Amino acid sequence: MRASLLAAPLVAFLAAAAALCCCVDVAAADAVDDSCNAIRDFVDVSFCAARLRSVPGAAAADRHGHLLMAADLAAASGATAGNAAASAAARGDDDAASQDALRACAFLYGSASVPALRLFRGYAAASSWGAARALLPLTAQAGIGCDAAIAGTKAAAGDVAAANREFNQLSAMATALLNAVS
Repeated sequence: MRASLLAAPLVAFLAAAAALCCCVDVAAADAVDDSCNAIRDFVDVSFCAARLRSVPGAAAADRHGHLLMAADLAAASGATAGNAAASAAARGDDDAASQDALRACAFLYGSASVPALRLFRGYAAASSWGAARALLPLTAQAGIGCDAAIAGTKAAAGDVAAANREFNQLSAMATALLNAVS
């Protein structure tokens, strides 16, 4: 019994040390959780957290940093979706309506959303909120237009549709983070 009384302070010390170590890691991860929870009405929190955590430095970044990361992720996703659409259209495997829809997707990504997201990111980095906000209609245009173009075609079930959904979520994430920061 006497041994257990002597061990109690040691156990308490070890528990406190373990809790302190855990809290340091949790605090770093909480920055991502805080940003994603702030926009939970607009974006799936688990999607947001997974995508942000895929970026080096996200755990230590603030919400403004997460906005910039989201813009970069959306621009990269848009470029991927646009390239997928252009490649699928060039293969010519689908009917004429699907090929036209895929060409429309590639055009919208290449001429509207991806360049707009790159500009948006630059304005957001400079905290030029009005200029960043002015680009919002263009940043999401490819996702919206591509959804409409491929609806009812064979392309609606393909890789382009999946890439377009990913882009839509990332674009919404960047928009929501802009609204949360500015």
